[in-house]
Amino acid sequence: MTNLVTKATELVYQMDNDQLNQLIEAVKLKRTHLSRQAVQDFLVGDVVSFTQRDGTQRSGRITKINRKYIIVKESATGTQWRVPGTMLTKLGVGA
Repeated sequence: MTNLVTKATELVYQMDNDQLNQLIEAVKLKRTHLSRQAVQDFLVGDVVSFTQRDGTQRSGRITKINRKYIIVKESATGTQWRVPGTMLTKLGVGA
């Protein structure tokens, strides 16, 4: 995998502005595809966890599923979080 990233990085340095814009569009499309795929693994009521940017671990129950993001309600505080499906880990299946 590292070899693939190294090759891609070398190719990026050789690209002009138009080629970079095409690459950026391809990366955005791939991320959208991965996000939508990840969301399909979850159901409303599932208990999930995720790690915030500061390293804090949060957990809660899924209340709503959108195309790319999932709404998670933290049980302890009642706070709702809008989290990408790729950042969630399923802890249990809800009702």
